[in-house]
Amino acid sequence: MSANPRIVVGVDGSPASEQALNWAIDYARAVGGTIHAIAAWEYPAFYGWAGQGVPTVETFNPEEIAGKTLSDTIAKVAGDDAGVRITESVTPGSAARVLLEAAKGAALLVVGSRGLGGFSGVLLGSVSRHLTEHAPCPVVVVREPSGDAERAE
Repeated sequence: MSANPRIVVGVDGSPASEQALNWAIDYARAVGGTIHAIAAWEYPAFYGWAGQGVPTVETFNPEEIAGKTLSDTIAKVAGDDAGVRITESVTPGSAARVLLEAAKGAALLVVGSRGLGGFSGVLLGSVSRHLTEHAPCPVVVVREPSGDAERAE
């Protein structure tokens, strides 16, 4: 492992991504690493929309939304001083593609088990599953706390 291992974390604002960022910060403190927190974004497909009411870059900016989500999540999880260096990237593209690219040369890739999409009953979301199968480095998939664990705290 390098002197300052780079730990890549996927952040989408979901509870699982908050848990992943928290885990990665704790791990980075333990090994003297740095965090590279990444939010991916894409323009959604608005099939069948026409005429007035179609969102434009001026009224709907997914890059700006992703950037704010990333910054807000880091502030919520890390507070004023995480004790490790955290860099932020907001990158266009699918989450899986963006994170696979960012993971090249990283010591570790950390993601939540499920993001904002998908079905609540599944253990792994499509992105986390794809990353575990194709990442160029070790992957840690962090589950969000169950409702029972949250009530017990």
